[in-house]
Amino acid sequence: MPQKRYIKQDQDSFFGHYLYDQLVPQNHFYRKLDEIIDWDRFTQALIEFYKGGGEYGRPPYDPTLVLKMLFVSYLYNLSERQTEIYVNENVPAKYFVGLAIDKPAPDHSTLTYFKKRLIRNGNLDVFESMLAEMIQIAMEKGIQFGSIQIIDSVHSVAHVNTSKDEKRKRQDKGPRDPDAKWGAKHKRKFKTTDGEIKEQVKYFFGYKAHVSLNAETHLITSVLPSSGEVWDGKYFKPLVEKDLAQNIPVDTVGADRSYDDHALHYFLQEEKGLHSGILLKGFRTQKKDRNKEVWQRLLETPQYQQAKIERYKIERKFGEAKQGHGFARCRYVGLMGYGIQALLTAIVLNLKRMVRILTGVGLKMQPIAVR
Repeated sequence: MPQKRYIKQDQDSFFGHYLYDQLVPQNHFYRKLDEIIDWDRFTQALIEFYKGGGEYGRPPYDPTLVLKMLFVSYLYNLSERQTEIYVNENVPAKYFVGLAIDKPAPDHSTLTYFKKRLIRNGNLDVFESMLAEMIQIAMEKGIQFGSIQIIDSVHSVAHVNTSKDEKRKRQDKGPRDPDAKWGAKHKRKFKTTDGEIKEQVKYFFGYKAHVSLNAETHLITSVLPSSGEVWDGKYFKPLVEKDLAQNIPVDTVGADRSYDDHALHYFLQEEKGLHSGILLKGFRTQKKDRNKEVWQRLLETPQYQQAKIERYKIERKFGEAKQGHGFARCRYVGLMGYGIQALLTAIVLNLKRMVRILTGVGLKMQPIAVR
């Protein structure tokens, strides 16, 4: 059987392994990240997306090397071009991706082609598998998952100038991003000059990522992307199903009041035998009929109360994604592109958290000067 062939990096040469031992501290984030993940387990799965499978034709870069570069770009919110420069100029980053110190990083276009290879089948399966694989690695490493999952959605603004887009439409040109849609961000109350209290809805144009997070580990376990107008509850059941399929010890699922739908409570309690931690809207316990008692009992369960306490953790994770990793705005155009961004952002957040849990080492989110 033909052997897989990759572009030789010679990291163990004098200009690789020896110098890295001198220049990359033992407690550096990149060194710890390289140690806790068996990156070779990704190579075999990824090389199947290359023409010739690494056995015939011109030898490609090891796909795991390119994958690591992609992770670096998401760790510091860098473009593909900036990532190429950063890896070439940063010794620990070059060590992490697997390059010899005197070898140049793959061209930025390599990252673009790499993503295109992975979505040639028109779906996000390979990226979803990567996220699931990271969760399995966390379990294998002994990270203990808790019984409470928190589900919520986070929005990202489309990579579109909406004013220019309206002009395009008036000129009978198609929209820049046909998949992006207007959605409601949040509601806020305000007082008019007459002293009247009114409610205002703030909107955004873009997409949503529907996310499930384990409250104990702070690890993201499942992600599903959608356009911005979609009701959050539509993706609640699929997220729960994905979590259960990964053997996460789910006992309670919490969510905010936007998920308070009778069908979702029924799904958790009757179909899955789980406790509902979906926050109840006021009318549930304020109405004067016999159904009030059912909701009152749910409100008083310790599982409901604990899920309510834990819910802030997913909001904090969303803040980290937006402020540290550029998730407030879409990198790419189209739902598929947004799905890639959502899943890779989740994986990077998980990698940071896993390194912190297992080694105590954190990523220094310092500004990086790149051209």
